[in-house]
Amino acid sequence: MKETIKKILIFNVNWLGDVLFSTATIRNIRLNYPDSYIACVIPSHCYPILKGNPHLNEIIIFDEKERHRSTLSKLKFVQLLKSKEFDMVFLLHRSLTRALICRLAGIPHRIGYYTKKRGFLLTKRVTPVGKDSMHRIDYYLNVIEKAGLRVEDRYLEFFFDEEDAKAVDDLLAKKSITKDDLLVVINPGGNWMPKRWPEEYWAILADKLISELGAKVIITGSHNDISVAKNIASLMKEKPVIVSGVFNLKQLGALSKRADLFITADTGPLHIANAAGAKRIIALFGPTSAMITGPYPLKNIAVLSKDVGCKIPCYVVNCKDNRCMKAIVPDDVMKEARKFGLTSR
Repeated sequence: MKETIKKILIFNVNWLGDVLFSTATIRNIRLNYPDSYIACVIPSHCYPILKGNPHLNEIIIFDEKERHRSTLSKLKFVQLLKSKEFDMVFLLHRSLTRALICRLAGIPHRIGYYTKKRGFLLTKRVTPVGKDSMHRIDYYLNVIEKAGLRVEDRYLEFFFDEEDAKAVDDLLAKKSITKDDLLVVINPGGNWMPKRWPEEYWAILADKLISELGAKVIITGSHNDISVAKNIASLMKEKPVIVSGVFNLKQLGALSKRADLFITADTGPLHIANAAGAKRIIALFGPTSAMITGPYPLKNIAVLSKDVGCKIPCYVVNCKDNRCMKAIVPDDVMKEARKFGLTSR
């Protein structure tokens, strides 16, 4: 069948971290089909994750909650896919809508996890596994492996260019941060509140990093995290550099690679930093499980979590207690930083 597969579509998922996890699947599909045309469908906010990925010939945007919300816009998207004449699609998302779109687009081979509602739309039904039964990397690789493809590796990839690195270097130079400085980047944001470490803990930690190690501390994040960064800075005795809302995701990757240490909770930037080649990472895990959504590989990474008696993973997004994150204290993080050999400069 491989000889007849000239054009392949990957219908990806909707979340930054998971799209990063899927880069192992994308690369392994390319290894199996080195000469095929491979396109990937993602929402626009995930575009920077795959931009510049050398294993893809095309990135197609599908925003189900925005530009493709209406039935008419979805039908137009069907026509778009139909015009591209794909031979095969790997559906990494378990959505009924996406499977229906691919069926209506006339893609002959449709491969994805089986569900009762969409099973009839698939030509290769992969027996479902619990999303919490394996690491997300393996959850997506399992789709192609069960379809008969060879899986050769399981690492993530994230690409940025020299312009992104230069933008970071230029800003650091303006802030009088040189390559001789001990540079620590902290990422206090998170896509839902229970995964966030308390702001007062971040402030204590940042003060310790500056006063005890002589570090230059940068607080990063998106536009939505600007208020968080300012709150942390207001609680501090020392002065950090705030770049929340300044760098795009590609530049965040360049910044994380430049830093001596990157500290974050379980969120997209953690996996960007790891995939971009950050020297050292400390990852703070509370309600989520590092066995499922943790960084991989674990080279130069310390994962901190505490057993507080709760079931992990926990998806109680309105948790008022947040004791799993509060159990990790600033001194725990400083201890890990020193284990990495970070000392005062």
